[in-house]
Amino acid sequence: MTISTIVRRNKFIEFIKKLQRDIVSNVNSVDSAHFTEDEWTRSGGGQGISCVLQDGNVFEKAGVNISIVESTLSNAAIQQMRSRGRLLNSGTTNLPFFACGISLVIHPKSPKIPTVHMNYRYFEVTDATGRSIFWFGGGSDLTPMYLDKDDAIHFHEILKKACDIHNETYYPKFKKWCDEYFYIPHRKEHRGIGGIFFDDLDESMVSWDSGFEFVKSCGEAFIPSYFPIVEKHLNEPFNEKNKLWQQIRRGRYVEFNLVYDRGTKFGLATPEGRIESILMSLPLTSRWEYCHQPEKDSEEEKLLLVLQQPVEWIE
Repeated sequence: MTISTIVRRNKFIEFIKKLQRDIVSNVNSVDSAHFTEDEWTRSGGGQGISCVLQDGNVFEKAGVNISIVESTLSNAAIQQMRSRGRLLNSGTTNLPFFACGISLVIHPKSPKIPTVHMNYRYFEVTDATGRSIFWFGGGSDLTPMYLDKDDAIHFHEILKKACDIHNETYYPKFKKWCDEYFYIPHRKEHRGIGGIFFDDLDESMVSWDSGFEFVKSCGEAFIPSYFPIVEKHLNEPFNEKNKLWQQIRRGRYVEFNLVYDRGTKFGLATPEGRIESILMSLPLTSRWEYCHQPEKDSEEEKLLLVLQQPVEWIE
């Protein structure tokens, strides 16, 4: 391993560790409950810190995880990467890889506060020819139970600013990618009102330094994009009907994560994967009600119509 490789890895690791600390601090400033911090090691090579808050006063479940893994790609993981166009020459052997990243999901108790997801990661793999390949990926997206257009605009504006610093084509491209990725085909609806999502940002598109600085800007945009929305709705009243709708929407969240999410699939396909951390994104509670349809012209239907047809929140 070269010195430059070690420096790059350490730089990304320092970034995700600091971001984890900052986000945990912000969650704790809103919710007087505290995180359980679980430091773990993986016998196959790797370590991480899982910070999870459950049954808080504001957040039913909040997980902020970092992981640093060095191992080999299983054939299932290699095939998954090939399916999205990643050309890996594996020969007859598994491929060594290094991956590190931060993954976050927050499920608030109040149905008036949106669920949010964020993930940023760095990946290296050495194929059978000895060629070393790197790429960055990640994004952040908002899943409200009730539509507040000002919240949607605020969330997207912060992400757009983070993108525009580096390349003004990034936001429209990655916003579209987010809308397409967080889609539930069997429901014909999107998981939420979007954000940004990108993957395979590699040396054909960016240098390592420029890719890292872009990801860093996006990660640092999370706190100002989400926590003002939490504060805005913190004391807003809700009723049993609102909670029922929240539970049903969480069911859709679970369906996407277990059936379609690429990160979940990769984690489950990785030998000796840490299941508790992989499934951290799932809510404590959710509901599947047979043939449920919101009332016509209701606030619930207004959200559903937007989920069926993505909106350009920024002109």
